Amino acid sequence: MARFYPLDVAEVRRETRDAVVLTLRPRDGDADAFAFTQGQYLTFRRAFDGVELRRSYSICAGRDEGALKVGIKRVEGGAFSTWANQELRPGDVLEAMPPMGTFHAPIEPEVAKHYLGFAGGSGITPVLSILKTVLAREPRSRFTLVYANRQVSSIMFREELDDLKSAHLGRLSVVHVLESETQEIDLFTGRVDADKCAALFRLWIDVGSVDTAFICGPEPMMLAIAASLREHGLSDAQIKFELFASGQPGRARARAAGTAASAAEAQCEATVTLDGATRTFRMPKQGESLLDAALANSLDAPYACKAGVCSTCRAKVLEGEAEMITNHALEDYEVRQGYILTCQCYPTTDRLVVSYDQ
Repeated sequence: MARFYPLDVAEVRRETRDAVVLTLRPRDGDADAFAFTQGQYLTFRRAFDGVELRRSYSICAGRDEGALKVGIKRVEGGAFSTWANQELRPGDVLEAMPPMGTFHAPIEPEVAKHYLGFAGGSGITPVLSILKTVLAREPRSRFTLVYANRQVSSIMFREELDDLKSAHLGRLSVVHVLESETQEIDLFTGRVDADKCAALFRLWIDVGSVDTAFICGPEPMMLAIAASLREHGLSDAQIKFELFASGQPGRARARAAGTAASAAEAQCEATVTLDGATRTFRMPKQGESLLDAALANSLDAPYACKAGVCSTCRAKVLEGEAEMITNHALEDYEVRQGYILTCQCYPTTDRLVVSYDQ
């Protein structure tokens, strides 16, 4: 499951001053492994100073483009994003896991739907994949995009969005909200917060007509938008998230002082199945996640963010119970079915049986 494949870098296109778009080509025989659903992401790995880093970046191509593309915006202090923006060249090779993620809705070509997308900064990448696929495969549907950036120069895919509007007249509406630049319409200046959402929904967007809303961006923005959408009548099932940065690093909560010593000594017998192979090992119930314990016991378990943001480390509990500290990736129905994020999972029973293969 954690297998990485080589991807040849076919093109590196400068999108903004601090963002590039990579066109990637799977090797012969690997193309099927990289067939993607709109809104999914790729997890890459690379060693920096002898330390392996894994980073996930969303696919920004539509399903009918015949290409595999990701957008990478440079993050201050980010080793992988800085390297990709400054040093990566066509002809280089990246290692990546096959596409993952559930940030999408089923495509229904015969149905007329209204989609609403909110994106902040590089959060546009999965939303762009979704809207391009919807416009191509659902000819009766329309898409409204609210895209938040600091200024015009930081808008990723600006020209491509303009071209899509021209190619799909009346079906794609794009609202650019700029934080630090004044626009002709005051409504489109400032931060996308609760007040801004209320104004947009009152003056510009008919939320009552929206079937599904997609939100991707910083956590505070996403929480404010989701709350406003709920206030205007959308259900949780209609609101889909993709969080690319989390303020919660995913640490185990502290136990009561009186039980700390005994809890620290408590052990669990963990049995983990991965790629058809099963291994059993002992691990503490505190201080070490199931993912870290699996890695320490030479299991090549899949992971990317280790913060409960992506779903790369998703597995299913078959026996026993565990506490999941942070979850920004799994839907409620997945949790009810027993799925966990192993990077956030701490055993609460003496025996825990988990499978990555289900």
